[in-house]
Order: sequence, then C-alpha cells, then structure tokens
Amino acid sequence: MSAKETLGQTAEIPGPKKANIFPKPTVAAALIKRAKRCLLVVGSKAPVMATNDGDLVDSAVRMSKNENISVVATGHTIRTFLKKGAEGIHSIQIMNLGDRLRDSKWEGLDGGGPYDLVVFTGFPYYIEWLVQSGLKNFAPDLRTISLEDTYQPNASWSLGTLPEGGWKEVIDEILSVLE
Repeated sequence: MSAKETLGQTAEIPGPKKANIFPKPTVAAALIKRAKRCLLVVGSKAPVMATNDGDLVDSAVRMSKNENISVVATGHTIRTFLKKGAEGIHSIQIMNLGDRLRDSKWEGLDGGGPYDLVVFTGFPYYIEWLVQSGLKNFAPDLRTISLEDTYQPNASWSLGTLPEGGWKEVIDEILSVLE
C-alpha cells in the first residue's frame, strides 16, 4: 500500500497533531482486533461505495460478525442494512454520536461501557472532518481510525490517500485478517 498524506480541504488546517498513516492494512486490522470495545460507524456514502465483495455495507456486515465490533449506521444507511437482513445494527445521527462519544461516562449504544476505538467509513470528507476534529480535541483518550480512501488528518490513524483501485484491496485485506 503506498499511501500519502494529502489534505482534502486545503483551507482547513488540522493543527499540530495529525493522523498516522497505516504502513500496511494488517496493522489496521490488528488495531481493530485488539480493541476491547470497537464501534464501526458507517456513513451515508457506504451503499454506493463499491468493494470487492459488493458495497461498503456488505463489508460492514462482515465486520459486525466479530464479537468486539458494534456497528452503527448513520442517517438513512440503516435502511440498506435492514434490506440486507443485517441484525444488531444500531442507528444514530452522526453529530449526536460525536457528542456522545466525547462523554467518557457514556455507556455506549448497547450499555456495555465506553468504546476504546471508533472506526469511521463511508462519510463525505467534510462531515468526517468535523466529527473527528471534535473527538480529537474533546475526547483525547479515544482512538479513532478512518477507513476512507482520502487522508483524514483529524483521526488517530488513517489509510492515507489511496489510488482508486487500491482502497478496495486494502478493505479486503483488513476484512480477511478480521475474519
């Protein structure tokens, strides 16, 4: 994987603390696997983002089979999950979720306690930028990962900016390690 750090919004400056870029997809999978309570947040672009096994919703359903990963669909994306027969998927608006995640006393969507890792995918760049910025500044102990094909500087870790076909391969490799 040859990713590079490039900002998607040139007028926005993330500050001195920027996301680390994963050297290999297996490192991303290891971080996700090692988390005690991981939350996968799936955005509105997921149903139209093609992966090698369908779309990003299909990939999220595969990830949800892992016992330490809870999946939350934001906006209208929950309808796509329901059409695919996915079970145990939560639904909440992204800005509301961002506000709750910065509260260290919040017990999570299932009441099992606070999350130690939040993985974002399927979002427009500027929406994820805002939520990640809030978490970076107001929930400094929460680790975040961006699984987008564009470098997300406000996350703790990002895949970096990937070529068009490279992103699908990275997602496949992460999924294969998690399964």
